Amino acid sequence: MNQTDQKTILVAVTDIFFYTKVRDALMAKGYRIERARTQQDIAEKASAAIPSACILNMNDERLNAFHALETLKADAGMKTIPILAFANHEEVDTFNRARALGVTKIVSRNEFSSRLKDLVEEVIAVSSQQSAKSKS
Repeated sequence: MNQTDQKTILVAVTDIFFYTKVRDALMAKGYRIERARTQQDIAEKASAAIPSACILNMNDERLNAFHALETLKADAGMKTIPILAFANHEEVDTFNRARALGVTKIVSRNEFSSRLKDLVEEVIAVSSQQSAKSKS
C-alpha cells in the first residue's frame, strides 16, 4: 500500500476557472496538485498518489461526486483520505448525503472560496489526529 503523500491534493473540479483558482492558492502553500477530470480519474489518481486530501465539488454535473465518495470510502487503501467537499449552501440534502457517505468536511461554495487554504489544512489535521488515535 502506498504511503499518504503529505503534499499532494487531489482536486476533482472540472470548471477550469475554478480549478485554476484552487490550484494557484494551494500551490502557493507548497502543495502539489493532481487534477481529476473524470469519474475514473478520481479513483485512479487517489489510488496511485494516496493524496493528503481530496477536494470534491458536489455540484459538478460532469463528475458524480456521490459515486466518488462511495468509491473512495469503500476501498481500504483510500478510505482514510480526508475529503473536503463544497456545494451550494441551499442544498441541505447534498450536505446531509455527503456527511452520511463519510466526507470529512462539507462547506458552502462561498466559504470554500474564501477559506480554501485553511479548510484544506483543517481536514488534513483532523485526519492526522484520527489516524494517531486509531494507532494508539
